[in-house]
Amino acid sequence: MSGMHGGSQVGRMGKQRTRISGGDADAQREANAEAPRIPDLLARIVQLFAPHRRSLAITAVLVVIGAALTVLPPLLTKRAFDFGLFPASGRPDFPVLIEIVGLMVLIYVASAALGVWQTFLTATVGNRVMGALRVRLFGHLQKMELAFFTRTKTGIIQSRLQNDVGGVASVLTNTVSSVLGNTVTVIAAFVSMLVLSWQLTIVAVILMPILVFAQRRVGRVRAKIATKTQESLSDMTAITQETLSVSGILLAKSFNQQGTEVGRYSKENDNQIGLQVREQMSGQWFFATVQIFLAIIPAVIYICAAWLILGDVPVTAGTIVAFTTVQARLMWPLLGLMRVALDLQTSQALFARIFEYVDLRPAIADAPNAHPANAAKLGRIEFDDVVFAYPDAGADARPTLKGVSFAIEPGQFAAFVGPSGAGKTTVSYLIPRFHDVTSGRILFAGDDVRELEQESLVANIGIVSQETYLFHATIAENLRYAKPGASDEELVFAAQAANIHDTIVSFPDGYDTVVGERGYRLSGGEKQRIAIARVLLKDPRVLILDEATSSLDSISERVVQDALDTASAGRTTIAIAHRLSTIVSADVIFVVDGGRIVERGSHAELAAAGGVYAGLYREQVSSAGA
Repeated sequence: MSGMHGGSQVGRMGKQRTRISGGDADAQREANAEAPRIPDLLARIVQLFAPHRRSLAITAVLVVIGAALTVLPPLLTKRAFDFGLFPASGRPDFPVLIEIVGLMVLIYVASAALGVWQTFLTATVGNRVMGALRVRLFGHLQKMELAFFTRTKTGIIQSRLQNDVGGVASVLTNTVSSVLGNTVTVIAAFVSMLVLSWQLTIVAVILMPILVFAQRRVGRVRAKIATKTQESLSDMTAITQETLSVSGILLAKSFNQQGTEVGRYSKENDNQIGLQVREQMSGQWFFATVQIFLAIIPAVIYICAAWLILGDVPVTAGTIVAFTTVQARLMWPLLGLMRVALDLQTSQALFARIFEYVDLRPAIADAPNAHPANAAKLGRIEFDDVVFAYPDAGADARPTLKGVSFAIEPGQFAAFVGPSGAGKTTVSYLIPRFHDVTSGRILFAGDDVRELEQESLVANIGIVSQETYLFHATIAENLRYAKPGASDEELVFAAQAANIHDTIVSFPDGYDTVVGERGYRLSGGEKQRIAIARVLLKDPRVLILDEATSSLDSISERVVQDALDTASAGRTTIAIAHRLSTIVSADVIFVVDGGRIVERGSHAELAAAGGVYAGLYREQVSSAGA
């Protein structure tokens, strides 16, 4: 089976991460380096945001204006000191001071209002692009062939849909807006500092790299610890998901391993506690270091200002206060700009991973001239010298099916039996075209399935498998999955035909009973009969039963078998059987061994022939007797 071959490119891609929690730059660069290379990536990113160009233009203007406004209050502070508080007259000038303070308040209000507007625009655009991209990717994945899902972990697919696509919204707020805003802020701040005092600007320019270096040094240590903390949290989450799911709890209780699971969780929890303490302490050192340098730079500027004043350089108190205020606001935007290259690379890596999945081409798709199945010939199925090897099988692996040919007429009940791994289930996968044949042809209603519209093909086929999948929803909702517009009367009719109606109405909530995750609130036989009712509601012309009773006890098997007999009446039925007692009445039985059909005929004919089927039948009869 393809699920056993894990060497695919897509499988390896899933190990990558795009955005590293905690800001570990080194780990982030490693993740970015693993991102796929997508042609014309930038153009495709721009195309995603093109429908929102007007909002983006307004956002850019707001970011520039907002960043520019941040340096005006310090300049007004200078005027408030020099002309309002300490004018040449020696007494505060209240009219001037009120005018300046009023202007400062107006700027703060305007800046806040622009910030709210900007946030609304970026959130709206980012989330709309994210939502459209998520639906586009989800819809594309629905079209992928079965082999893609057998070789790709569900968690990897979920990560693309949730984490990678979810990061699209942050590109505007955390990357584009940050880069643009920080650039304008840094330029405006430097210009303001030069206007205030070019001498003090030289001092600040000399001291600022020291502060930036200290911050990056301490921040890098903290980021690495934060990354390890996040990985530990992920491990704890994985343990929780594995052990506290219904299947996990059943497994732990069955093997009496609750203590082992608690110990495993406790060990990871102790690791998490240690990392959390280290992260918080490193954070304290980080903030202490920043505070020290933030205090040192103004102090040095005060000393330099005093030296300039003694040298008869006109430096006022307002100039000093305004200068230190601007300088203090310069550090964080400057640090942000130092991460511009990394942030842009990270954003590109995020989009590259998304487009990598969007660009996947389904191995199975409608041909350009595909047409619906011929209604007059529905029910006839023919295999013509079919050879099939699973897509992920190695070059030296033998095909699962080799030269298989047979024909099933409309309304016939055909069974496929044989040892495990002989290729029986593969036959059931090829009829609805879950996989394409390696060579040969499969004819459905007289046409090669590769020439039919997939929707038309699958619409005429119903499948009841050994592992019944029910959603965590009501019985009625699970049944209507086959026919969303089905009436209550249709549900009851299908349930009665599947021998499950009386059981359903015996529940307190009847058809509104919630079945639980994967139907765990129901017995195996009840789940199987609901699955049969769901297929009956679909009313297909061809019914495929893939070992539908093999996991049931003998009592449940008889009840389900009665339902299956009702379901198969008047339809072409293909049964993949493990228990030969369920198919003794089949019109034709095909015995599959080693990927070939080695025998065919009725039960009586095959039992009398003394071949493979006769051996399997004797073995099961003797086992039942024992």
